[in-house]
Amino acid sequence: MEDYIVKLVVLGVISWASAFMVIRRMFPKRSFDFCNRLVSTIHATLAVTLSSLTVEDWRCPVCPLASKSSPKQMQTLAVTLAYLIYDLICCFLDDKRVNLDNSIHHLVSIVGIGAGLFYEMCGSEMVASLWITEISSPFLHLRELLKELGYRDTDLNLIFDMLFAIIFTIARMICGPCLTYVTLSASNPLLIKAMALGLQLVSAFWFFKIARMVKYKMTKRTKSKAVASSL
Repeated sequence: MEDYIVKLVVLGVISWASAFMVIRRMFPKRSFDFCNRLVSTIHATLAVTLSSLTVEDWRCPVCPLASKSSPKQMQTLAVTLAYLIYDLICCFLDDKRVNLDNSIHHLVSIVGIGAGLFYEMCGSEMVASLWITEISSPFLHLRELLKELGYRDTDLNLIFDMLFAIIFTIARMICGPCLTYVTLSASNPLLIKAMALGLQLVSAFWFFKIARMVKYKMTKRTKSKAVASSL
């Protein structure tokens, strides 16, 4: 890993932490989680944008496979690695977000991206993975932000719940397995393959949790309408 990438990661962690402190000062009455989710939304938008800009040929977004990472790909991954380190620290500082699921997700992602930066390989696959994993994140965070703003159990909140579930399913459970397959099939380092498989397993676990959430939301909404119509 080149020195400038290490410096970029360190600078990135400081920058994400600084962004959080600025947002925290702008919204002093909002919770720690609210401010952190605003930072996360900014990162997700930036990550998808930077990932899109690194694609060499949209006819084959993951090409070339198992090749040396380009400078743009390395920089994009460094920005996200810095964010993940920052966000993992936030998880331990915020009692509401300390859980095994979240910690494993962050650790798998940090090790995977770190390995890609260390080997300076698999840039196409890893940037594609970043695009797939972050494309649904803005909707994940917006649905939680709406709850704190007083829109819990409203039609607007339900819309973002469904958008998140649909985009997550398409990205993680349709595009994700395809990307995992090509990553495992290509001549990538064993650690990269292990992390690709690990991330897909984590995505599958979250998919089942999201499916349960959608079922609960729709059942609750149906019961509410039934009660309202009987009055």
